[in-house]
Amino acid sequence: MNRNVVGALLLVVIVVVGALAVKFLQPYFEKSEQRATTDAAKTKGKIVVALDNWVGYFILRSPEMEEAMRRTGYILICEDDQADYARRMDRLKDGEIDLAVATVDSFILNGSPRNYPGAIVMVIDESKGGDAILARADKVAGLDALKGADDIRVAFTPNSPSHHLAKAAADHFSVPELLPRGKLRMETSGSGDAVDKLLAGRTDVAVCWEPDVSRALGEKGIVKLLGTEDTERLIVDILVAGRKILKKKPEVVQLLIGTYFRVLKKYRDNPDLLIKQVRSETGLGKDAVAAMLKGVEWANFSGNCEKWFGISAPGQFADEGLVDAILASAEILVNAGDFSNTPIPDDDPYRLVNSRFLSTIFSKGLAGSFSTAGGKNSGSGIVNSLEAPFSALSDSQWNRLKEVGTLKVDPIVFQQGTSQLDTIAKKVIDQAVERLKHYPNFRIIIKGHTDVRGDDSQNKKLSKERADAVARYLQVVYNIDVDRLRVLGYGGSQPLPQAPGESRRTWMYRLPRVEIVLAREDF
Repeated sequence: MNRNVVGALLLVVIVVVGALAVKFLQPYFEKSEQRATTDAAKTKGKIVVALDNWVGYFILRSPEMEEAMRRTGYILICEDDQADYARRMDRLKDGEIDLAVATVDSFILNGSPRNYPGAIVMVIDESKGGDAILARADKVAGLDALKGADDIRVAFTPNSPSHHLAKAAADHFSVPELLPRGKLRMETSGSGDAVDKLLAGRTDVAVCWEPDVSRALGEKGIVKLLGTEDTERLIVDILVAGRKILKKKPEVVQLLIGTYFRVLKKYRDNPDLLIKQVRSETGLGKDAVAAMLKGVEWANFSGNCEKWFGISAPGQFADEGLVDAILASAEILVNAGDFSNTPIPDDDPYRLVNSRFLSTIFSKGLAGSFSTAGGKNSGSGIVNSLEAPFSALSDSQWNRLKEVGTLKVDPIVFQQGTSQLDTIAKKVIDQAVERLKHYPNFRIIIKGHTDVRGDDSQNKKLSKERADAVARYLQVVYNIDVDRLRVLGYGGSQPLPQAPGESRRTWMYRLPRVEIVLAREDF
């Protein structure tokens, strides 16, 4: 073969390869060009979460959450997989989704065979009436009526949270009839399917969750045998982050969690908005939605830290409820025959939990992580952290704040019967401010107290005037935002306890005081 032929063949190959390259790469270049020439250039990426229609997950899939994430540059996609928990865990393991919503029991049941493809990063809610065992009143009046019955049909979604409720009831009340086999066992593709069968008379018992519980109870002849309003730490909904996003994009998980708690607080502060949007999604009436929402106990940020993950400030107590829920769920699953022995890896429940995202937010201070500082006059050139602007609060909002602790302050001495600050008192406040600088995100409540002698109304007035004097000093000298401060005067109504062996004179000397209390929003 001469050189001309070889050259011609080579040219043909180059042309063909080039044509194929253009064909396959053109969509990529067009997509890149489209992004570069539109506002899509602001989009940082997509976050895909798998969930279902359980009302407790509404916050995550809500319009407010979608919009809030979009403002951060991420498109949040919530995919309803009709409570297919096994597939949900498969997709999490394969990296098809970034996060998955589950219950503790369903995560154990479906995660164990897949070597747990993720870790629990947040508790979403606890079912408090949201899951229930329903029945036709003419067939089953109560749980005891099931005992010994050999003709009761039970419809449920396999391996769902409601199924776990049935397993727990079967175990705790000795009612194996709730978990029948053969023709009496009616596996459904979701809660709605189970309720449809119940209403149509094709089953006698339906194990389901909201909004289907409310829909069924709105019909004649349907009764509730057991609901999670009567249980504790039995059905706990969690957010599981996949290994891939935990390793490669932990900052995205952090962002999602922080945004979620901001949105949750917005709905808590605007319950009418929550009801309106849930009505729009479900088509239910206002009263039905309000009743349905009562079945959900959402876990806010404080609850996640202090009730579920054992995160607290030094010297304060926090419960590790999540660990307890993991161990209890595992025991129920073993007793139900799902596992022959504990499915917890190495008997260590901490292998299923990742608390670092909540711990990071907690260590930064709730307000700073979420909302308070920068609430007004944002970008006005703050000189230091003491000058951070805070949004104004009503009395009711102040009352809902959670006190973090009382700042260590030496006694601020006033001349008897006066509220004037002398040089020594000002130096004491200056020293307190040095400590205050470490906590720029907390609100400040200044509490004035007197001793227990004298007229109560005069004491209360004097104590408030003294607290006011401290507040004015903080405003004038350190430019602390007035909306960050609240002043209260208690007079002698809250005396310190008298120490053992302490003389009355020494005790009375300690009673007149001004306390600087740090407080945070209870997210």
